[in-house]
Amino acid sequence: MENKRWVQRAVWGYALLIGLAVVQELLVYINVFRDQSFTLLELGFAIGCLAALMLGFLAPAGVSVVCIFVYIVAYFVWLTTYAKVDVLSISWLWLLPANVAVAAFIKTGLVRNKRLMERLEELQRKNPEVDLATALGNKEAFRETLIKQSNLANRYSDMYNFCLVMFKIEFLPMVQESLGSQGYAQLLASLSEGIRKHIRYEDYKFALDRGRFIVLLPMTDQEYLMTLTDRIRHALVDIPSQDGKGGELNLVIRTGALVFAKEQFSQYEDADAVIAALERNTETDLIGEYI
Repeated sequence: MENKRWVQRAVWGYALLIGLAVVQELLVYINVFRDQSFTLLELGFAIGCLAALMLGFLAPAGVSVVCIFVYIVAYFVWLTTYAKVDVLSISWLWLLPANVAVAAFIKTGLVRNKRLMERLEELQRKNPEVDLATALGNKEAFRETLIKQSNLANRYSDMYNFCLVMFKIEFLPMVQESLGSQGYAQLLASLSEGIRKHIRYEDYKFALDRGRFIVLLPMTDQEYLMTLTDRIRHALVDIPSQDGKGGELNLVIRTGALVFAKEQFSQYEDADAVIAALERNTETDLIGEYI
């Protein structure tokens, strides 16, 4: 995605920089071949190429611009008074400033990309991750939310509790084969939207792989949980969807639920175990209390 694009830009930048250095060295070698000599002046310009690259990478952009301006003015003075005018001497007029400019441009791009990536990583640590296909929280977000909610329910067990419900697409391989990749992605988006419409604002919703959705419902008793689960399941089954041949897809949704039990508090630190327990409950549409 974006990170790969930034890396690709850096690769092209370094390739351009190396190409520029190769052109400069080639000009020096051509001049040595033509004159059969390698003077101190040419050595100085070769060293100047490396110095220009270092200046572009290490110096601030404003300093680089000033140095380029001073160099061009000084070089014009030297070129019109003392220098022997030829292709090589004229090429040095733009090669060294080009070194500085290209190095500064690459450095600026890399630093900007690095800072942006650091900010994205920081936001990723602060905020739960979101599944791009469904706009719901993913497995990492579920793990983080589960730990927080179980700690709250354990600490204030007389006042606070929560329930978990899993909605699972039954016969998933057949559904994926009937819909194709694009149709299946649209189905996931429709199911996630259907779940959002039937839960409260304070409820948490997550999308896992293999056609599984989890809803975490704070302050929900078991009687209401059963009613809500049936209502959401019927709403999801009624979502219209067509297979690849244009026929109506008969969607089957299985549900399983868990009610938080304080004596199993330590078990809720393992999100995979909770997910496995929910999936077992989907086999019989069970509302259980134990993982």
